[in-house]
Amino acid sequence: MPQAANPFTPGDAQHRVVDVPDGRIHLVEQGTGPLVLLVHGFPELWYSWRHQLPALAAAGYRAVAIDVRGYGRSSAPHAVEAYRIGTHVEDNVAVVRALGEETAVIVGHDWGSTIAADSALLRPDVFSAVGLLGVPYAPRGGIRPTDAFAMIGGDEEFYVRYFQEPGRAEAEIERDVRGWLTGFYATLSADTMPESKDAGVFFVPPGGKLSDRFVRDRPSWLSDEELDFCVGEFERTGLTGALNRYRSMDQDWEYLAKWEGAPITQPSLFVAGELDASIAWLADAIDAFPTTLPGLVSSHLVEGCGHWVQQERPDEVNRLLTTWLGSLKG
Repeated sequence: MPQAANPFTPGDAQHRVVDVPDGRIHLVEQGTGPLVLLVHGFPELWYSWRHQLPALAAAGYRAVAIDVRGYGRSSAPHAVEAYRIGTHVEDNVAVVRALGEETAVIVGHDWGSTIAADSALLRPDVFSAVGLLGVPYAPRGGIRPTDAFAMIGGDEEFYVRYFQEPGRAEAEIERDVRGWLTGFYATLSADTMPESKDAGVFFVPPGGKLSDRFVRDRPSWLSDEELDFCVGEFERTGLTGALNRYRSMDQDWEYLAKWEGAPITQPSLFVAGELDASIAWLADAIDAFPTTLPGLVSSHLVEGCGHWVQQERPDEVNRLLTTWLGSLKG
C-alpha cells in the first residue's frame, strides 16, 4: 500500500506498508533492478539507510529499507516472544514476497546485521547474499546468552543485561528520548566518543543508569532536522518494541539449536568502523570468518569511524556496497 512521502524521504523514494504473517512492515523503496533489503539496528529506523537508498538506486538496484517490527510505522506487538529471530526472518521473507520478488540480497547493521545473517542462514533459498555492517556473524554457541551476560562486568551491569527487564530501560529512555538518543549516538560516534577507550560506557554502575556515562554532544553526521525525525518516531512509539529484541535472545538461542556452529555459505561482505567497540568484543568472530563465512567476498574496517558506519561514512559505505553488489553479477 503506497503512502505519501515525507520531507525526510530521499529523492523519489516511496513509502509502503506490506502485510507479514502477524502484522505489517513499513518500508521505503527507491530504484529498480535486483532487490536489496536493508535492515537497521538499535535504536535506528529505516532512516539510517537514507544515504544508501539513492546510491543503490543510481547503481541499478531496487533498494528497500524497512522499519523492523517494533520500530517506526511497522507493527509493534507487546509480547516478547513476538520478537524472536525466526519471526524477523519470516518478516523479511514476507517483505520480499510482497514486493513480487523471489530472492534478494540482504544487508543489515547492528542488530540488523544479526537479523540479516540469520535470514541468510535459515532461508538461503530467498537470500542469495548477505552484507553485515558493524556486527560480525557469530554462529549459535553453547552458552545461554543471559548466562554469558551475567558473567560480564563484575560489580557493574553489562548494558545488554540491563535491557533484559521489561520496563526498566524504558523508564530511563522515555523520560528524555531526545537526550538519551543523542547521547547514545554520540558516545558511539568517532567524532564525539569519549577519549578513554575503555568499555565503561557499556556498563551500568550500581544504582545508576546507562546514560550516566554518555557524552552530551551531537555527532557531526546527524543534523538537528535528522535528529528531530528520529526523536519524533521514538517519542510516538516508545522503546519497548525495540528493546524486546534484546529480551528474546534466550528464545533465539533455543530456536537456533540445530544450527549451532553453522556457516553462512552465500557470498558475503563485512564492513565496520575501525573504532567500533564491537570489533574488539567480537574479534574471535571476525577471526573465524574463514570457517563461518566461507563465501566472504571482502572485509573492511573503515578508518577513523565509529559504530554508525553507514551514516558516519556514507560515501565510503556506498562505494563498498555497490562494488560488492557488482561482483555478485559476475
